Amino acid sequence: MSKTRKIHERTRAQESSNAIERMYITMRHLFNRGFYKPMGVSGETLRESLLLLRPEIYGSIGDEKAELEGLLYVIDRLPQGIEECMYINLTSDEGYSNSHFKPIIPPKRRRNCYRIDDEQMNIEITRGRSEIYDILTHLTFLFVESHKISKRVLIDEEGTTVRDWVKLETAVKKTKKLTQKEREIAITHTANILGRTFNELTEVYSNFATNTQPERLLHIVYWLGKLAIEETVNNNKRTITFSPVLRERLGHHIHGEIWANNIKHILHKNGLLERPIHIISANMHSVMNSIFTKGTLKASETKKDIFEVYEALSSSINIAMRNKVEKLALQNGMLYIKDASGTNIDVQIFDTDKIDFSKTNFEYSEAEKNNKAVIIVMDYAFGEQAYETLDELLKPIKVEGKKVHLDVKSISIMGKAGILEGGKSDIMIPSAHIFEGTADNYPLNNELSKSDLLDCGVDVFEGTMVTVLGTSLQNKEILKFFKNSTWNVIGLEMEGAHYQKAIQAASRVRGSINEDVKVRYAYYASDNPLETGSTLASGGLGTSGVKPTYVITKKILEQIFNS
Repeated sequence: MSKTRKIHERTRAQESSNAIERMYITMRHLFNRGFYKPMGVSGETLRESLLLLRPEIYGSIGDEKAELEGLLYVIDRLPQGIEECMYINLTSDEGYSNSHFKPIIPPKRRRNCYRIDDEQMNIEITRGRSEIYDILTHLTFLFVESHKISKRVLIDEEGTTVRDWVKLETAVKKTKKLTQKEREIAITHTANILGRTFNELTEVYSNFATNTQPERLLHIVYWLGKLAIEETVNNNKRTITFSPVLRERLGHHIHGEIWANNIKHILHKNGLLERPIHIISANMHSVMNSIFTKGTLKASETKKDIFEVYEALSSSINIAMRNKVEKLALQNGMLYIKDASGTNIDVQIFDTDKIDFSKTNFEYSEAEKNNKAVIIVMDYAFGEQAYETLDELLKPIKVEGKKVHLDVKSISIMGKAGILEGGKSDIMIPSAHIFEGTADNYPLNNELSKSDLLDCGVDVFEGTMVTVLGTSLQNKEILKFFKNSTWNVIGLEMEGAHYQKAIQAASRVRGSINEDVKVRYAYYASDNPLETGSTLASGGLGTSGVKPTYVITKKILEQIFNS
């Protein structure tokens, strides 16, 4: 590679990094302002920065043709019907759950949204700034794509449209179910509008469909184009607003405090508050299944490979089997806390004194009942929310006028991350987290190491992880810079630095927990963003994620039980 080429790549990475910084500064400014018009002057910086970045998730956003995989990724994370709305209002939890409005929950993001009327969608923000950044970035992409449509269908400034648009409108407005012939005719016209082939649209068509809206792709394209035409011809621009209550509450840990206090009250109520505590940030199945699955198996099933059993448990067709494991867990020391605070983080509490370890794959020889571990498993946080929730959980609580400090022995973080060397389902063990866009770095003494997982059947990488401001903003130039820099970066995720900030504040600054608290971090790769077709938009892990998930979980539990 020539010296000129190296300089060019580095410059592109720096431009991209500056673009991300501009986006975040702009989004904070717009939030403080209270409203903005994404396709107006106020949204210009966001649009320009996103088009400069061209993140991997948004594929061909900078081209004239429409980006289909990016559109699907975004639509899955926004409420159904948002493409029809001129007004999008970001709110705090302001009581809509007690109204006649039915919550709309996007398939790939746990957030409550409410369709107020034909023109307005409200989206509840209860997970902090990262959630706002996530939504605004996706909306910017959506509106940029909508104007690609309007440019292709408008003939003149008076609003005259091409024949393809007229035919799409006719198909969308049909009240009867489309026949295959009618659908294929509509797809043909839509493909022309999007600058895509008939085959490309046919391949993704069913991915957009829902039970109530089988022709949803046509619907989305039509409404995106319709509102973009309205903006272009009549200057009637879409508007995003931030409610006064949201602007007042953001950053004050309101939801995190309610969430954490509820957990501590339940610990106290069950006599667990002063026992040794181990906190695990993970999903809501791997710890429970790892401990209790063996006890639910028939004698003939115990010889099966355990990972095959875990794969079966992960399948949607094995609901009865999953219910059986959960029932056994609830009868043997597990408490389940369904979130009601707005954090969308459910919790499981395991009282190991009530577990019969002879029916598990683990040994736990702690003799004294008062020293038996209590394991708190918290579901995944989102970005900055990781700091809010863990910071509140680690604070002491007053019980009958007495301040009680939690006896936290270890904190383990297991999650998904993008990998820069390796592929899907490989494991990453971080030695430090770097916070993107800042000089902040968080070295850690990780209790997990590569040597712990050498015989796990998947590749394991050890090195530095980058905590990014948003996975949807990363492009290849930035990722190559991370990989090739002296930071020795092996992957990227969104919560690691935030968790470490909370741990260090509690253990070294506030003295809320022991300074020698053991820390474990491990991630399994959901994608390799540097490989073509392996962006986050390319789909989920499927069963390939089962093995690394349970390998990491097993090692965390073994260290807890043998510490």
